Amino acid sequence: MVPGRSAGGMLRRHIISGRDHRMQFAEAVEHHLATIAARDLEAFLATVHDDVAIIAPNGRMLAGREEVAAFHRDWFADPDWTWTLEPLRRVETGDTGLATYAVTYDDLDAGGRPYAMSYVLTLVFARVGGTWLLVHDQNTLSSRA
Repeated sequence: MVPGRSAGGMLRRHIISGRDHRMQFAEAVEHHLATIAARDLEAFLATVHDDVAIIAPNGRMLAGREEVAAFHRDWFADPDWTWTLEPLRRVETGDTGLATYAVTYDDLDAGGRPYAMSYVLTLVFARVGGTWLLVHDQNTLSSRA
C-alpha cells in the first residue's frame, strides 16, 4: 500500500482553506493505531518509515522495515490480544510529531493463561514528502494501574 492511501486505494486528503493537504498529524496517528487494531499488516506498513525502530516492553529492539514487518505479521496473527489506549500527550513541531499513550495490554501466555501488562507507548513520526511515517515506537513498562 502506498503511504497516504486507504485500503481502497484512494488518496486521503483534506481541503483546508481551499487548499489540498495530505493527512494531518493527529489523523495520521489515529490511522496508524487503527491499522494495528484491525491487524492489517499492509495498511500498517504504509504508515511506517523504512528506517523504523521499535523498542518492545522487554527492551528488545527491532530495526528496519523487514524486521518490524515480520514481528507484526506474527503479532497480528495472534487473535487473543487486546489493548486499551489512553492518550497522554501529543506534540507536533515542524516535520516531527510525538504521541504518547498509557496502554493496558491483555493476552494469553503460551499455556493459555491470561495476563495483562501496563506500559507507556511513545510514537515518533516524521513528515516525509507530506506523509507522516512512524520512525520510532518506544514501549516502556509501567506500574500504572
